[in-house]
Order: sequence, then C-alpha cells, then structure tokens
Amino acid sequence: MDITAQMVKELRERSGAGMMECKKALTQNNGDIDVAIEWLRKQGLAKADKKADRVAAEGRIVLAQVGHKAALVEINSETDFVAKDENFVAFADQVATAALDVNDVEALKAAPFPGGGTVEEARAAVIAKVGENVQIRRMVHIDSQNEVAGYLHGGRIGVLVEVKGGSPDLARGLAMHIAAMNPPHITEKDVPAEFIAKEKEIELAKMSEKDKSKPPEILEKIISGKINKIVNDVTLTGQPYVLDTNDTVGAVLKKAGAEVISFHRLVVGEGIEKVVEDYAAEVMKQAGLA
Repeated sequence: MDITAQMVKELRERSGAGMMECKKALTQNNGDIDVAIEWLRKQGLAKADKKADRVAAEGRIVLAQVGHKAALVEINSETDFVAKDENFVAFADQVATAALDVNDVEALKAAPFPGGGTVEEARAAVIAKVGENVQIRRMVHIDSQNEVAGYLHGGRIGVLVEVKGGSPDLARGLAMHIAAMNPPHITEKDVPAEFIAKEKEIELAKMSEKDKSKPPEILEKIISGKINKIVNDVTLTGQPYVLDTNDTVGAVLKKAGAEVISFHRLVVGEGIEKVVEDYAAEVMKQAGLA
C-alpha cells in the first residue's frame, strides 16, 4: 500500500512521534493509522492518541425551532470534508433538536440524544465513524413570547433574532440582514462610550491642520457627522436594510411598530486559531536540505 504524506501527517499529529517513525509504522501496518499508533506506543515512540486534542475549526452551525423557542449550535470538525459527511450532518441536526430544551453546552452534552444515550455518547460515536475530532463548541437559545426567527446561511453562519411586534416575515428578514451585515450592536445607545471616544480621536488625527484650525463649534459639527456615520455602520438600526436599501433597519422597524430585543450570530470556527504547519519545509530540514 502506498503511504501518502497526508497519512504520515495525520499519524504524526495523533501520536506525537517523528515523521520517519510514522512512515515506518504505517509501512509496517499496511497504512492502518489506528494500528500504527498502537505499534508506535509499543515501541515507546508515541504518546496516547491525540485525536481528542486536534484543532476542530471547521464544522456546521445548526438550527432548530418550535414556535417561539429556537436554538443555534456550533459543532466543529477538523475538515470541511467531514463537515459535509452524512454521519456528521445527521448528528449535528439531532443535537440542534436536543438543544431546544437546554440553555448551555454542558447541559446539552448530558441531554438525551434522539435514538438513545446522551449527546456526549453520540459525539463519541460519530468521532469513531468520521475519524476526526468533533466538538460541540457553543450554543444560543431563545424562548420568548415575542417573534423569534432563525436563519442559516450555507451551514456556516447562523442567526437568531427576537423581535417585539412586527410579523414573522419581518423577523426572518432581520435575521437575514444580521447574517449578511454582522452589526455589533442593536442601537446607538448600545455602542460603548470608549469606542466613540476612540473614533473621535482617530477622526481628529486624520483631519488637516486647516480643518483643525476652524472654530470649535464647526469642528465639533464636522467630527459629529463622521461619528454618526460610523455609529450607523456598527448598529443594526443604523444600517441600510438589505431587503430594501432605501430604508434603514430603524426606519423599517418604526413603520412596523417593532423593536429588536436581542440577536445572536454564530460563524463556524470564529475565534479559533488554526495552526498551519509547513511540512515540506520540515522534510527538507530533516533531510539536511535546508
């Protein structure tokens, strides 16, 4: 059996053994990575299987909703390939359903899994099937008497929004807007004072000496105009509505007599640092060619 560089890379990550030892282990064991790990450990060349420690930065955002109760869950895999695997997708969808009745990840792991056992036991089973680390990273949950809408974009971005007043169509449109525009805040009053102070400082530094020499009241008016634009850019209500860019979201809400109470936006792998290794350079180094 041909031993590929990808097989050596995976065995090295899981075992902690050197590249040459990994290649030998795979050669001795017909390319079977699990058996090769055991062989390395017996030779005293490997630590315990590190599959559970590998970085899981791909995956899916999944959504479940029943009436005014909804949940979003981020479930991670190591590769996009596994994120599209039918076993992983089925597991993720069932986890979303289980998340409707809990409020945090630890409770979700202990929750009953459709089909038997707990969610955590099902996670261990899917790891065995797909051969990659799978993690339930985070979840958000809304249970309200207000309008609740969820939206998924390509399985990689998920949004939940709670709206007081308005219609289900408006709530869904707002969820789509939030997915597309990623506003950090709902309204101007939610923008931190330190953010505004820093932006004022930046805008003042960018101004020409000629503008800076203008009367204080004129200078304040110029700065205020720039800050208002920045605040509109970072607030949901200040942004042009993606379904009708002639109006801001704030204007659309006012017409409908509605108010956004809260929203959540999850993106796959957000905030996870991916480690990228240059294996070609490492091989060159070990071969004395670099």
